[in-house]
Amino acid sequence: MRRRTVLSLEQALSLPYATLRFVQLGWRVIRIEATPSGAGVPGDPNRYIGRNAVDDDRRTYFIAPNVGKEAIALNLKDPRGRETLLRLVRALEVDVFCCNVMPCRYRPLGIDYEALSAVRPDLIWAGISALGPEHPDVPGYDPVLQAMAGFMEITGDAAGPPTVIGVPIVDLKSGDEVYANVLLALAERAESGRGKRIDVSMLQAAASWLITTLPLVDFDCEPSEITRAGNEHRKFIPTNVYPTRDGFVYVAVGSDAQWKRLTETAMFAPVAQPTRVTNAGRQQDRIDLRRDMTAVTRAHTTTELAATLSAATIPWAAINDIRQVRELPALAGSFTTTRTPRGRTIRMQPAGVRLPGMRTEYPFPPKYAEHTRPVLAEAGFTDDEIAALARQGAIGGI
Repeated sequence: MRRRTVLSLEQALSLPYATLRFVQLGWRVIRIEATPSGAGVPGDPNRYIGRNAVDDDRRTYFIAPNVGKEAIALNLKDPRGRETLLRLVRALEVDVFCCNVMPCRYRPLGIDYEALSAVRPDLIWAGISALGPEHPDVPGYDPVLQAMAGFMEITGDAAGPPTVIGVPIVDLKSGDEVYANVLLALAERAESGRGKRIDVSMLQAAASWLITTLPLVDFDCEPSEITRAGNEHRKFIPTNVYPTRDGFVYVAVGSDAQWKRLTETAMFAPVAQPTRVTNAGRQQDRIDLRRDMTAVTRAHTTTELAATLSAATIPWAAINDIRQVRELPALAGSFTTTRTPRGRTIRMQPAGVRLPGMRTEYPFPPKYAEHTRPVLAEAGFTDDEIAALARQGAIGGI
């Protein structure tokens, strides 16, 4: 099967994460960045975030989402840059074009679906924006969308302030929507021969995950059911963080059968009461039950609790820091890697799913505009044309 080619006008995280998933499938991903303008740094601002561990335009925050890609620089504000893009789409037989700029910029930059599909009718086009094309001039970053979508309201301690989730979850959810819908569109194209436009609203993608809270409003729920609950599950009791003699564990009792197994152990027998046999009873008694569970867990080490909970087949986990996650046996064969130009191995996150033949080591991310000349040459641009475009400011990195 022909290797898929993706052109992506991308920056920040939401779209680079989506196209990383295409890289993991073995597809070719060419990221487009802007040419320098004014006094600012050129290209994706994320290139300059984090420690200067390699060089100035490949800092630590930029590395993991951009391994295995190529990088070119086009000035899409210039008609010659826009014409260059059209030639690339046609000559490289681009399968997928992606972007995550505000929709009000699609037409001025010449990246709208209509313009690109005119030269490649079966093109799959995917755009990520804060609120979708109906709100074309609204910018959006992950924490802003977490606030807007209610995520912050339902995260954190009940007595504390709204809290941002510890990973950029709206960025990642939006990227996954691009990934899934592009694959669907390619499957449909195989039957119909037609391309497709895909618009991902970060807000809608985030709100689609409110499956355990938003519908409760129409069931006349109590306010406590749709606000912060700390580490405690709102419905399944007891499910919470508990202190041990030497740390913390998370214990999750998700059924009455699990509660029965838990309280049949000698360690947790003291928390058993007739009123707590059902989850509904435990819900009513949650405050006292939390106190009783804490009394048990605080009297034992994490290792002792682990033995008891595992023997009773109760879901539990120690609360690992990121360094400890790297050492989990269950993930030992799943991490991906890249190598810096000096040969240092960098261990990165696993792919979401391990597929047959999927590689685990990827080339280091490209420098800004590193592939402008070779990509244009591949598309049929002559040396004289490339030199002229560079002089005119239509391309960068030459």
